[in-house]
Amino acid sequence: MSMKNWRLVFLITVILAQAAVWPKGGEAMEISSPEFQDHKLIPAKFTCEGEDINPALVIQDVPLAAQSLALIVDDPDAPMGTWVHWVVFDMPILAKIEENSIPGKQGVNTAGNQNYHGPCPPSGTHRYFFKLYALDTRLNLQAGISKGQLEKTMQGHILAQAQLVGLYKKNK
Repeated sequence: MSMKNWRLVFLITVILAQAAVWPKGGEAMEISSPEFQDHKLIPAKFTCEGEDINPALVIQDVPLAAQSLALIVDDPDAPMGTWVHWVVFDMPILAKIEENSIPGKQGVNTAGNQNYHGPCPPSGTHRYFFKLYALDTRLNLQAGISKGQLEKTMQGHILAQAQLVGLYKKNK
């Protein structure tokens, strides 16, 4: 192979390698919901005052190199410190998390369960952070891990992250 061809092959390889870790279209990964807008109220259906099921979530622009997704839902406004509502990891790359679904392995929430625990603030309006992570590997951890264990294991593997914030105040 000539030096000119070698340089061309090298340049193409570098470009393809960089493209694999950048989101499609050069945009940042996004998470949204057809159920509520960012920094707007979460419908009661997805809370302790309703069916207490997870809302549908739409995922866009996941980096091509991503091997799995992880999701943490928590409430930093809880009176006793951040309340963890949902921990999900080793999710396949998908465009949508369906309503009332289990899209991957579940970690433990602050209530001590391995499921979605909807918003249920004791008073006032709380913020609920839906934090999505695109990872360069499957973590292959056991179900039931804590949010802290997941965050520690994800270190060095996060290709992109996105966040959606929902609000909720009890009606009763």
